[in-house]
Amino acid sequence: MSDKKSDRSAGSDGSAQSHAYRRLRPSGGYRELRSFQVTTVIYDATVSFCDRFVDRRSRTCDQMVQAARSGRQNIAEGSRAAATSSQTELRLVNVARASLDELLLDFEDFLRQRRFCQWGKDDAEARAVRAVGARRYPTDRSDPTDPSGHRRKYSRWLDSKDPALVANAIICLIHQANYLLDRQIAALEKGFIEAGGYSEQLAAARLRRRGLQKQDRSDFIVSPDCAACGKEMVLRVARKGAQAGSQFWGCSGYPECKGTRPVERSDGSV
Repeated sequence: MSDKKSDRSAGSDGSAQSHAYRRLRPSGGYRELRSFQVTTVIYDATVSFCDRFVDRRSRTCDQMVQAARSGRQNIAEGSRAAATSSQTELRLVNVARASLDELLLDFEDFLRQRRFCQWGKDDAEARAVRAVGARRYPTDRSDPTDPSGHRRKYSRWLDSKDPALVANAIICLIHQANYLLDRQIAALEKGFIEAGGYSEQLAAARLRRRGLQKQDRSDFIVSPDCAACGKEMVLRVARKGAQAGSQFWGCSGYPECKGTRPVERSDGSV
């Protein structure tokens, strides 16, 4: 079995060096998202539907195709943007959700204006379409990220010559995608609240790194004894005066003992 293609960014030369840096936040992997898989079916089905049942010269045809494309592409773009901006990711996924709502209205208008019946939530056909997405067979070894394979599961409805049957099936798929995106948006919002955005995580990582560096340096520093009282001295930072901001040794017995001494550098200078 061949390896699945990765959606993560790689270096242009494909060398191991391009993978040496591990990103603070993961990105890509959108082909594994159920929401992306469903919206891919919706996009392909909408293009086919418009070719067969909608006047290609009409503005509605272009708008439906663009809305279906936006619903899919913004999921992918948001996943890519996750590495550097959780806000951008959240905004793009919301754009995808809004685009699908626009497409949903277009299909509902198509049925209503032609006096076709729209399926109810509990109609047998609607339940059958939903069941396809919920099915998971243990013996199924097909690649779930394969768009053509995923679409074939719905071919009974999407390849029909009856425009009402096709439109209703796509409406069911849009409802599925909207449900998945609502869950995805809720998870992104929760993650942003709990872990912060990229800038907050970057700042926290920097502070952790600086703390480790300071700890490493302190392991090699031996605290001197105070010449005045003999107690161990601690590193302090001058807050005012000509030496403001510089480090010095201060007696741990302060304020009873005000003994100080300069910090010597590794070369012996003060």
